[in-house]
Amino acid sequence: MTLTAHTAGPTAHATGPVAGDGILRRQRIRESAARTYARSFPIVPVRAHGMTVEGADGRRYLDCLSGAGTLALGHNHPVVLEAIRRTLDSGAPLHLLDLAASEKDDFTTALFESLPREFAEQARVHFCGPAGTDAVEASLKLMQTATGRRGALAFTGAYHGMTAGALAVTGNVGVKSPLPSGGEVTRLPYPYAYRCPFGLGERGARLGATYIERLLDDPAGGVLPPAAMILEAVQGEGGVVPAPDEWLREMRRITAERGIPLIVDEVQTGVGRTGAMWAVEHSGIVPDAMVLSKAIGGSLPLAVVVYREQYDSWRPGAHTGTFRGNTLAMAAGAATLRFVAANGLVERAAVVGARITERLRGLRGRLPVIGDVRGRGLMLGIELVDPSGEADSCGACPADPRLAVRVRAACLQRGLIVELGGRHDAVLRLLPPLTITDEQVEAVLDRLADAIEAAASDPAGGAGPGSEGHRGEGSE
Repeated sequence: MTLTAHTAGPTAHATGPVAGDGILRRQRIRESAARTYARSFPIVPVRAHGMTVEGADGRRYLDCLSGAGTLALGHNHPVVLEAIRRTLDSGAPLHLLDLAASEKDDFTTALFESLPREFAEQARVHFCGPAGTDAVEASLKLMQTATGRRGALAFTGAYHGMTAGALAVTGNVGVKSPLPSGGEVTRLPYPYAYRCPFGLGERGARLGATYIERLLDDPAGGVLPPAAMILEAVQGEGGVVPAPDEWLREMRRITAERGIPLIVDEVQTGVGRTGAMWAVEHSGIVPDAMVLSKAIGGSLPLAVVVYREQYDSWRPGAHTGTFRGNTLAMAAGAATLRFVAANGLVERAAVVGARITERLRGLRGRLPVIGDVRGRGLMLGIELVDPSGEADSCGACPADPRLAVRVRAACLQRGLIVELGGRHDAVLRLLPPLTITDEQVEAVLDRLADAIEAAASDPAGGAGPGSEGHRGEGSE
């Protein structure tokens, strides 16, 4: 990799700050109140390459959001652009519904080659609408059809999307409360050592697994046999919370012994993000279905559900979508999957992620507002807290979402794009591209540390950009 990190600074561009201001003004007037990232980042990107985004005002930013994890190779990677140009120049149809095509065949081959062998050897793939939330819907419908059951098991802190079924299995109360129920869902405790639901820290994972097993076996537990269990190996919107590998193996054992299909949502964790091509590989579990989107399209919209062929009990048309045949996305996705595998980016994500984590944990000594640093690979979270508040039984201080907003704004002022997540929107989330250079790592760490220190030392400072609040788009 020979990418060069760009620092923040003014450069000339034809759009100019005046035109950019007009675009932002028209966006506020024309777009819905549900817009999200636009509230946090009042910038107008005009060009981007790798990890660098240039705004209409000429400022450059290091992008640690990466399209909420979509851009495994960063912006406009040459391999992706070449795949898109090649497809355009070939005259291939760009819209195919679910017809056969060489681009689809090549993408499916690349995808199956990347999956755990035991899973891929007995798998089928269904192309869904272009968002991950539709693939979640498809996976739930698939298992309902195969099992004849209706309920689902889901977890606290989960995020699976914004459509009805996906929202039903999502944990966040704020986005669920205005809407009617999306189905019968049994909510189970997700292991979160820093804020353990049982107040036991890391030991809570074992207790949670025991609770789940006994609940399912209790004839008076109130849980009907479910159609599926759905979980994330690392919760993204939930605050970048990795599940312990042993806990994941227990979930696989518990579901397998009771004939409950296990769905793993890899929308954000897939394609090397966690230091494995797929997050399930850390624990060695083989799920019954995997929900995939974001990075598999090489920056273009694409979503699929891959599942064991024994569950392929759908009738034709059981789950469709007009835009499930995006030829350009399939070409870009196949190129991305192969580039990640061939260039050691999975291993690099693990090494660089460990280095960043170590450095961030080292900051806690002089920045006590950093309560916890966690994650896996290049999917990292920094939970910000009020160190003057009363700690809970696990020693965790109260979350400080106002500080998090100030830090996000301070990062943007320093040319760094980071977003928030977590139970209280107090977790800084880092999702840099897998192509991040060593120079860029140092720039990110320097700017981030400076922003946290500045925001923590000025508690009365303005919230700045993003003060309206935000809930992200983990499965879109």
